[in-house]
Amino acid sequence: MRATGAAHKDFTIARIDDRLYGAFLEHLGRAIYSGIYEPDHPSADGNGMRGDVAQLVRDLNVPIVRYPGGNFVSAYNWEDGIGPRAERPTRLDLAWHTSDSNAVGVHEFADWCETVGTEMMLAINLGSRGLDEARQFVEYVNGPTGSYWGDLRAKHGRAAPFGVRHWCLGNEMDGPWQVGHKTADEYGRLASEVAKTLRAFDRSLELIVCGSSNADMKTYPEWERIVLDHTYESVDHISLHMYFANRENETALAAGAGEETLARNTANYLALNEKLDRYIATVQSTINYTKANKRSKHDVFISFDEWNVWYHSRQQDRAILDGNKGWPHAPRLLEDIYNFEDVLQVGCILNTFIRHADVVRIACIAQLVNVIAPIMTEPGGDAWRQTIYYPYYFASVFGRGTALQLQVNAPGYDSLHGDNVPYVDISAVHDAEGGTLTFFAVNRHATEKLDVKVALQGFEAGTVIDHRVMTHADLRATNTLGAQRNVTPRKGRGARVADGDLRVSMPPYSYQMIRVAV
Repeated sequence: MRATGAAHKDFTIARIDDRLYGAFLEHLGRAIYSGIYEPDHPSADGNGMRGDVAQLVRDLNVPIVRYPGGNFVSAYNWEDGIGPRAERPTRLDLAWHTSDSNAVGVHEFADWCETVGTEMMLAINLGSRGLDEARQFVEYVNGPTGSYWGDLRAKHGRAAPFGVRHWCLGNEMDGPWQVGHKTADEYGRLASEVAKTLRAFDRSLELIVCGSSNADMKTYPEWERIVLDHTYESVDHISLHMYFANRENETALAAGAGEETLARNTANYLALNEKLDRYIATVQSTINYTKANKRSKHDVFISFDEWNVWYHSRQQDRAILDGNKGWPHAPRLLEDIYNFEDVLQVGCILNTFIRHADVVRIACIAQLVNVIAPIMTEPGGDAWRQTIYYPYYFASVFGRGTALQLQVNAPGYDSLHGDNVPYVDISAVHDAEGGTLTFFAVNRHATEKLDVKVALQGFEAGTVIDHRVMTHADLRATNTLGAQRNVTPRKGRGARVADGDLRVSMPPYSYQMIRVAV
């Protein structure tokens, strides 16, 4: 099969916001405890944070991390996580039916963020709490000394304000599962008042209002319209969430289905970013409608602050989530073990975000460590990279610059999520300062290689300076504690620039990153 395309220097989408490659950490399972924090671990620093995990995070160059939730935040008292550890209460978390010692709170998380070189995005509880608690949390974190909350922060060891710019006004408030779930009008009214109050404290804050938890919610997209009608002038972003699953193949494998059935299910799975594309476009249209309706000059963007593959662990988690295990502290929850098929999916998701860089300014992979995460740890033992670490790494490290509007002609297939889905999914980023043009490409075909030719227009003649390929004979191959490098990138062969065209051959079911000096 062949695919052709063109990348023109002047045909751009937008400058990619570095925050597109953000992440998320929630007080859920082992994300915090024995994830980033394990004071007895051989690599732990003076704050009890695992050094091996910190290094893997630094390698990813994560620009921003959302914290402390997630569903957890909707019944969270931020005051429980400040002051002397010995005096902090253990609380029961209703979202995940576990307990939390509060050994890690905003101070410890801020120190960890400084260690790994990232910025905090803090979520405010607008489920069980309200305006006063939100205002007090922001004042505690950012207020000056000489005031009550600033002095209390100084008493707890931090005189200078943390200077947190990004604040999420609740989490998934459209979801009936959420503690303090509200209608769109109820939430929109509350979020508007909270935003107004926080603006009175500091007009420079970036505020994120809750959009839909997923594109299958009955209230979507009317939720966005109503909430934005209340909040448009006072917020900067609206959040979206989406998780990706291939449950059909789980069932098919258990039933001993043949390769034809498995390949069809994989084809549908790898077409899910078509649904993601429509989700983003619909909310972008809703933003544009609201802006026009209000005759506003203000812009609101999308914060896609929860996304990832999530389905491998759901069955094994049921005993804890149903309350049959009591209230365990930091149990193994949502610990998806990712396979090579998920590498292809994550590559397609990231490509979609790059192609929507004009409206998606923030995105957070959910989550960062242990809980549906690219990084896994063993208590007292190793930390290692899951399969999906690598496409996230390549995009975060090399996907900084300007997203190009590619023109691509490729054969396609019909799926449950869209017709004529191209077998090649590709994005391109031009880093003018670094003098590079980087392509991220996925071949979704099960059996056919794809010969790709992209005309480089408006660029000086270039040369390939880096080429990385991920393939595996088994779509279900994983990286585990005992086989940590089973699925890893290798140096590619054959990618070249000739007569102004980038030419590369993509094996079936493969992910590639190609960098060209221009």
